[in-house]
Amino acid sequence: MFPVLLIAIGIAVLVLGKRLAVLGAAVGALLGVVLLSLLSPSGGLLIQILLVGALAVIGFFVAGFAKGIVNLVLLVMGALAGALVVMAFFGLFNITSSLLVWLLAIAGGVAGLILVRRYKDWAMIILAGLIGGLLVTRGLINLFPDLLALQGALGTLLVLVLAGLSVVYEGGFLGKRKAAV
Repeated sequence: MFPVLLIAIGIAVLVLGKRLAVLGAAVGALLGVVLLSLLSPSGGLLIQILLVGALAVIGFFVAGFAKGIVNLVLLVMGALAGALVVMAFFGLFNITSSLLVWLLAIAGGVAGLILVRRYKDWAMIILAGLIGGLLVTRGLINLFPDLLALQGALGTLLVLVLAGLSVVYEGGFLGKRKAAV
């Protein structure tokens, strides 16, 4: 059930990522995945579902209720998403705790903050694509643990392809769909 939840949240954010509440839910879910990998990677299924689900719901409601202070929320979400994306990419290679990972996570957070500050709409689309791709890939890895090919470079390629497709779709580059920005 846990991998299916990750895949479902990932697909939702790939398709609907420009909506602040959906992006907030995805950031919460990715935070849960990263926390699980840092704290107790072998935790029970109920703990995994509850942690990821609760953080996704919290992210959804915080982002939904915060429309009045949307710019501040976007800056925080951008910084958090940037750091989590870096940590999740390292997680694809089973590298979770080293000083370099933490320093690059901080750099990712700064990059996410700058991206949101400079290009708010496109930042949401790009971060939603990356987070959605990471959640789908992590869900597939958990669903098919024998498929070790998704660890490392192939998993990273899958994340980037899914993120690219999401950016093309959300950016309005397909057919007569209106651009998100």
